Amino acid sequence: MPSYSNVDLHCHSRVSDGVLSPRDVAARAFANGVDMWALTDHDEVGGLAEAGASAAELGLRFITGVEISVTWAARTVHIVGLGFDATNTDLVEGLRATRAGRADRARQIGDRLADMGMPGAFEGALPFAGNPELISRTHFARYLVEAGYCPDVQTVFNKYLGDNCPGQVAIQWATLAEAVGWILGAGGRAVIAHPGRYKYTPLQFDALFDEFLALGGVGIEVNTGSHTADEARRYADVARQRGFLASCGSDFHSPQESRLDLGQLPPLPPDLRTVWHDWD
Repeated sequence: MPSYSNVDLHCHSRVSDGVLSPRDVAARAFANGVDMWALTDHDEVGGLAEAGASAAELGLRFITGVEISVTWAARTVHIVGLGFDATNTDLVEGLRATRAGRADRARQIGDRLADMGMPGAFEGALPFAGNPELISRTHFARYLVEAGYCPDVQTVFNKYLGDNCPGQVAIQWATLAEAVGWILGAGGRAVIAHPGRYKYTPLQFDALFDEFLALGGVGIEVNTGSHTADEARRYADVARQRGFLASCGSDFHSPQESRLDLGQLPPLPPDLRTVWHDWD
């Protein structure tokens, strides 16, 4: 079985809220020394054909991926699917249904920002969205930076668009059972993305992990661009205690915005069993 030393299984292209095309993300991953790579756009598999073709040209091992938006305990959780059939009808239709609420939410966000003295944000955000079906808070944030309302994307989220901020509009995403079911039904593996980002109590985390495992989920991200070193150690321990397969990904969106570039993750602890342990 081939040995992979630089694995990145979570990143985004312009098909969702990244800034580069799938082809350019593949090229950047390869240039940065990645040898196993997955593109995981939000609720969308439309970039996978281009990504896979580009990876094949480069000799880069490519894994199909997606990041599915889930509502669990009144908060948003992201579930990454890996190694699935991207043409599976139930998966494709489920993702389409999940995307359907984004346009209405975006208009509501635009209205809220206008009420706060930032008019035209919806129209301004649209050009940043390569796929209008997937217009997101990140696209609004890029517009607000360009328009001079904030110095950077993180400030936009801290002041206006983060959870519990005045410009945020809640939306009902897929259920955890739906997301995991779509991934498994398409032959893939389901992974909890960046658990350090979720504001749950220890009791809620226990319930989330219990339900996820009972549904057939198998993995958890340990090393990711939004985890601190302490959080990576914490979720490595969770993987050991719960029997999760360990995954990792930079969560790369843009050369200017991302905390980590593609291929810059530290290695996983050697005692953890990886989500790709039996992929040849």
